[in-house]
Amino acid sequence: MPTVAGGLTYSAADEEKRRGVRRMKTLATGLLIAVAAVYALAKWGQSSGAGGWAGYVAAAAEAGMVGALADWFAVTALFRRPMGLPIPHTAIIPTKKDQLGQSLGEFVGENFLSGGVVRVRLRAVGISSRLGGWLAEPAHADRVTAELATALRGALRVLRDSDVQAVVGEAVTRRADAQEVAPGIGAMLERIVADGGHHRVVDLVCVRAHDWLVEHGDSVMGAVTGGAPGWTPRFVDRKVGERVYKELLRFAAEMRDMPDHPARGAVDRFLADFAGDLQSDTDTRARVERLKSEVLGRSEVQDLIASAWSSVRAMIVAAAEDERSELRLRARAAILSLGSRIATDARLRAKVDGWLEDAAVYVVTTYRDEITALITDTVAGWDAEHTSRKIEAHIGRDLQFIRINGTVVGALAGLCIYTASRLLGA
Repeated sequence: MPTVAGGLTYSAADEEKRRGVRRMKTLATGLLIAVAAVYALAKWGQSSGAGGWAGYVAAAAEAGMVGALADWFAVTALFRRPMGLPIPHTAIIPTKKDQLGQSLGEFVGENFLSGGVVRVRLRAVGISSRLGGWLAEPAHADRVTAELATALRGALRVLRDSDVQAVVGEAVTRRADAQEVAPGIGAMLERIVADGGHHRVVDLVCVRAHDWLVEHGDSVMGAVTGGAPGWTPRFVDRKVGERVYKELLRFAAEMRDMPDHPARGAVDRFLADFAGDLQSDTDTRARVERLKSEVLGRSEVQDLIASAWSSVRAMIVAAAEDERSELRLRARAAILSLGSRIATDARLRAKVDGWLEDAAVYVVTTYRDEITALITDTVAGWDAEHTSRKIEAHIGRDLQFIRINGTVVGALAGLCIYTASRLLGA
């Protein structure tokens, strides 16, 4: 489809219509020539004494010529200056193109882009009812699910990992920096200690400590004897090492097997006191905040936060591509459920219609000037000559019928006037 000056398109269909206009012009002009020939013959017959009928024919033909010429002038004046003469109020479309575009924009804005018109039309259409019934069909729900999955995959693939990772890392870090974590940790630890939730952790530590001592007895005794003074006999160092190892092993076994062991009570009191300090002690809270900042500032933590996006994205893309994934199955079920609810729940339909109407009204009222300006600016950018040609190609055929009708109506009017004048004269 070729494009001419100003972005106006002029297609093969337009050219075919122009050929039709030219054929109609030839027909209308031929009729004018035929009427002129009849007029000349009638006048010749009248002067030659052919009879009274010649006067009637001459009058009808004369009036037909006048009607044809008048309508030719009117039709031609829409698109160009008749015979190139600078007659006022001619070539209306080329000279008034911009005003016509502005008037068209104002007409569309006042009659199509008003809030009242939009609400009435949307309410008459009943979008929510149609939408609910459409979504309730399994085939349509499958289609919507597939389209949403495609859009989701496309969006995730378009996003650059580095940009998203930077945003996620910055958001997590900023959120963590902005919120003090010590009171929350203290309250949580306080509830855990009160409910005895930490006992399993203590049990696990005791079991692991006892097992480690059993497996690494030589290491423990080696560490004890290695720290003894050089002047002590070696067998004494070994006896001391064995004694220390046995006491450590006994202590670990007692803590493992005795829920009411004093050391366990000490752990409970320490955790309770620490939970209180996290919530109320200024120094403890400050130390936790410093530790939090140090941890967040480490490159390993930032890399971990950033890499979380890659894992999440890969998981979502894989789920979107798999038709049997839980994500797509849940999305399909949600769409079917939504469609059924909209189709059967009148209150929900009213809400949906209200949302759609409010959204449409907001768009047309907020951007009405931009929409009408698009029409006005587009028409203003069109080339005047090509605009006239395109409009003439679309409506010129009907306008040529006006010329034909003007010839016929003029001839009949002339015949009636001549007949009436003859009767009155008689």
